[in-house]
Amino acid sequence: KMIFLVPENKAFTPIEIKKGDEFEVWGVVSYVIHKALYMFFLIDCNNFYVSCERVFDPSLKNKAVVVLSNNDGCSIARSEEAKKMGIQMGDPFFKHKDKQIVALSCNLSLYADMSERVMQTLLSFGYPMQVYSIDEAFLQCENISNEKLSSLGLAIKKKIKKWTGIDISVGIAKTKTLAKLANKIAKNESGVFILRENIPNLLEKINTETI
Repeated sequence: KMIFLVPENKAFTPIEIKKGDEFEVWGVVSYVIHKALYMFFLIDCNNFYVSCERVFDPSLKNKAVVVLSNNDGCSIARSEEAKKMGIQMGDPFFKHKDKQIVALSCNLSLYADMSERVMQTLLSFGYPMQVYSIDEAFLQCENISNEKLSSLGLAIKKKIKKWTGIDISVGIAKTKTLAKLANKIAKNESGVFILRENIPNLLEKINTETI
């Protein structure tokens, strides 16, 4: 976290303090410690590979869809409908051939292109971004009021859907790990979740291996 000396007199410029810094104040100037407050937004594309396929083939919507690995061996992405049918990540496809599912060969060039579109859309919000994976990224937002956190999360979700056709979930918290947990909850909520309260109780109920 960054720490600043912020003068009460606005004619003076705030001073960022780093470990080991020495500084001297001349004259009668009162300073107070101000600590920048960061919140992390984890943006995660829902069922990303399947979502990419649905953007270009809307007939796949509401169908059980799986995307298969190289040589069409195992499932590497599943729609919510496929998950409800008991298809697990990494399942060999031959085990589910008798089910009413749509199986697609993976198209990595398409997914990479769609990922780039999502990331460029996130950059348009103007916050520092860390790409976490092909379908996930963190935004680091400074000194945003609690009232604006939810509206910003919804704005991100709406803009990515409009510009790319991809549905996302947004988890918001004070650390990246907690933002990951918030994102997991968001998938079962409205798509945006701010983790601020009852954190110890939530951590007791979650399998940390899944975060």
